Amino acid sequence: MFKKFVLKKLLGSKLKDAGVSDDQLDMILGVVEKNPDFFKKIQNEVEAKKKQGISEQAAMMTVMREHQAELQKIMTSK
Repeated sequence: MFKKFVLKKLLGSKLKDAGVSDDQLDMILGVVEKNPDFFKKIQNEVEAKKKQGISEQAAMMTVMREHQAELQKIMTSK
């Protein structure tokens, strides 16, 4: 419960700035909670690309594209 609250606050501010609604935020948090290993892998790959000098946004887009099929599977299996 506390972990979800902290995660929601951390992600919430960034996602709210991007125009994400509360319902969408709750859905995203639910998917992250159900698949923590997958999202940790995504995070690690993004960090590695950032260390190579790629911007955070470009790194995220590249990594998400590389894992698009798996991400779609996770999102549709809620």
